Amino acid sequence: MIEAIRPTADAVDILDQRQLPDRVEYLHCTRANDVVNAIQTLAVRGAPLIGVAALYGWWLEARALQGDADFLNLVARVKQDLDRARPTAVNLSWALDRAATRVAGLTGSEMVEAIRHEADRLYDEERQRSEHMAHFGASLLPLKSQVLTHCNTGSLATIGPGTALGVIREGYRLGMVTHVWVDETRPLLQGARLTAWELLQDDMAMTVITDNMAGILMARGQVDAVIVGADRIAANGDTANKIGTYSLAVLAHFHGVPFYVVAPMSTIDWTMDTGINIPIEERNPDEVRRVRGHLITPASARAYNLAFDVTPSELITAIVTDAGVAYPPYRDTLARLRAREQGSAIGGKINDAGH
Repeated sequence: MIEAIRPTADAVDILDQRQLPDRVEYLHCTRANDVVNAIQTLAVRGAPLIGVAALYGWWLEARALQGDADFLNLVARVKQDLDRARPTAVNLSWALDRAATRVAGLTGSEMVEAIRHEADRLYDEERQRSEHMAHFGASLLPLKSQVLTHCNTGSLATIGPGTALGVIREGYRLGMVTHVWVDETRPLLQGARLTAWELLQDDMAMTVITDNMAGILMARGQVDAVIVGADRIAANGDTANKIGTYSLAVLAHFHGVPFYVVAPMSTIDWTMDTGINIPIEERNPDEVRRVRGHLITPASARAYNLAFDVTPSELITAIVTDAGVAYPPYRDTLARLRAREQGSAIGGKINDAGH
């Protein structure tokens, strides 16, 4: 699996996903602004991965600022800039806030060292989370499944095998998955460009489809499960993910196809009671009007570009986390997983009876 982020002793190299699948190039980041720009332009993306990238960005700037008389205020300001880089994915603020709590009271070189320690620790933790989710999620799939996935949720979006794509990889290894339908994922084609590229690297059987083909495949019985990631999950299980996910959930519900969301516990925003108030990022309309720089609409055409949508929890069959699998009612079962995680217990499966 390719490394999407490579920390070094004095910098962090970030795989520029805008260039895939044409070429593999890394951005050499030495200051926080380099990382902010990489996050905002989707050179680096995926909820777990941007949390890791943001922490390394914070460390880079703290390292450059140490010795400044206004060090603490400047470092706090940099954290805010990183925090605002993308509004929907909660892992970004979660990672920064967790690190801020753990380095509170430190100054200068001690803080710089502590932030780097937290970044390295999160890097290792995210790899373990991916592996746990892959194990839990693969156990849900029947033998010889054809699965459909949306956007990109693999090694390019996480550390390790991925969230939804990690489950698919493990399922393929075990013989539970025989074929993967890959939504192209308009407007930026993360499925066609990135997921297809990852699956081909793994020599897995896959087919790219247009986003609007999912319904007919389900009607023909060619989809046994839909497996997607998440950028933010509310306490009741409502899930924000790449635009188009909600439509897939509605189609899956109509056709009786299981719809699984795969995300680490860090993606759950316990301050959000439901998904109604999850902030939805609106991006540049040119991402809709153009494909890889080429204008595909009349030059004067208006375009609307919401990057995410919210899937109501009642359309979700199960939520796979690194602490275990939760079933409806999610407000109860996710809370139990949280309690289990906080108690440092080994993750497992919680059913709708809470067992």
